[in-house]
Amino acid sequence: MKKLNIGLFGFGVVGEGIYQVLSEKSQLQTHIKKIVIKDPEKKRNAPAELFSIDPNEILNDETIDVVVELIDDADAAFEIVKTALNKGKSVVSANKKMIAENHLELIELQRKNKVSFLYEAAVCGSIPILRNLEEYYNNDLLNYVNGIVNGSTNYILTKMRSENQSYENALKAAQENGFAERNPTLDVEGVDAVNKLSIIILHAFGRLISPDDILKKGITALKNEDFKYAAEKGLIIKLIAGCAVDKSENITPIVVPTFIEKSKTLGLVNNEYNGVLIGSDLADEQFLYGKGAGRYPTSSAVLSDISALRYNYKYELRKGIKNGFHGEYFAEKKFYVGFKPGLDLDKSTFQNIEESYQSKDYEYVTGTISLNELKNSGWLENPEISVISF
Repeated sequence: MKKLNIGLFGFGVVGEGIYQVLSEKSQLQTHIKKIVIKDPEKKRNAPAELFSIDPNEILNDETIDVVVELIDDADAAFEIVKTALNKGKSVVSANKKMIAENHLELIELQRKNKVSFLYEAAVCGSIPILRNLEEYYNNDLLNYVNGIVNGSTNYILTKMRSENQSYENALKAAQENGFAERNPTLDVEGVDAVNKLSIIILHAFGRLISPDDILKKGITALKNEDFKYAAEKGLIIKLIAGCAVDKSENITPIVVPTFIEKSKTLGLVNNEYNGVLIGSDLADEQFLYGKGAGRYPTSSAVLSDISALRYNYKYELRKGIKNGFHGEYFAEKKFYVGFKPGLDLDKSTFQNIEESYQSKDYEYVTGTISLNELKNSGWLENPEISVISF
């Protein structure tokens, strides 16, 4: 078991937590040699000589084996990770946007330079979803992966339902508890979940898919009337990221608010927790559950990846890497579409209408829609229209 010399990029909430744990636990056989930060004037809880604003102090140091990348800027993170891999250093990252947008190139760099690139912390907080997909399901044909992969939005939706909080108050509580960023756009608009789903799809199905090809609707368009409808039907609303594969190997990747029965598995996942259902030919359905937002779940996943590097662990991606999307969505799903009366909504988008309701304040329609038609409708981008899957 080898001792690792680590170069750390970023000393925010997670970075500081990683530093503290590695400094206190000698049994982990690690040593943080240098920490690169952006603001040299900010007071930090570590010796001043550890810090630098020059990335090359880590990247050009041949004694540093591992780079741990924990910064917010996806473009800067990509340059750091790319350079580190090319210099023969293994990398641990939590930057899901950077990974999702550059997945193939990063994997090729890992293989070319015979090093490891691990990123469990980028996906579902404390849930070891990628390790499970890599090790347990590596020879199993998966039919679907569905889950709650964003703890911030799950916390907000839980508070709105269980405590009748407004969206604004629930978001504020999420931010105060460290479950949502000051600028929550990536979370509440579904972008964070899309990036995570893109990463999961490669490990689950061996399919490379751009985040831009995943259908997306966040939670900001949800109205009080939508929650009332859910309550009347004995349902709750969750933001679900999912991908299914049909018999022709067509995939259906989508992130969208979804009606779920309270007693169903994902209906029991509340607050900042994540939960992922994996359906396969051999193992049937299995469920992974754990904290998905906050300092400690992310730190736990980063530490797990660092520990795995002591054993030279790598993602094998035994299901291969195939182009995951060919420009067309083949699936059909049942949706609820809610909107204010007077909005010019083309109801012919529905293949069939099961239920239609209109009052002076609100209108909704339920029925089956082709995902191709849904994409072309413009409803997913319209903040005045609620789109909720069944």
